[in-house]
Amino acid sequence: MGTLFYGASRFQAKFDDRVLAHLQIVMTAKLRRTEAFILSWTESPNGGSGRSMIWITPYTDLHYRFEGNRPPVINRDWLDQLAAIANTAHGLYVTDEGTVASLGPDGRPEPLPI
Repeated sequence: MGTLFYGASRFQAKFDDRVLAHLQIVMTAKLRRTEAFILSWTESPNGGSGRSMIWITPYTDLHYRFEGNRPPVINRDWLDQLAAIANTAHGLYVTDEGTVASLGPDGRPEPLPI
């Protein structure tokens, strides 16, 4: 499990290394364009369930820590899907790699729990 450390308080969000690697690529691309966005995800049942969101800006202190020492293979289709979701008004929502998320009737991404 990798960790995303966020802000001066060093808030920690745990993600599988593979998920975190894909998030890092999408988030870095947005931050290079000085785009602020929301990052949200569904908490696992052992994490208390529910949903979490954080506001990311180019000035946000971020630190990615990967548990493994080898970079994961990047799935271009999943990366494109995450980037498309990140470019909506609703922000980047962590989705499952094996399932293509779609936009619902209200234009919001229909997320899948991780």
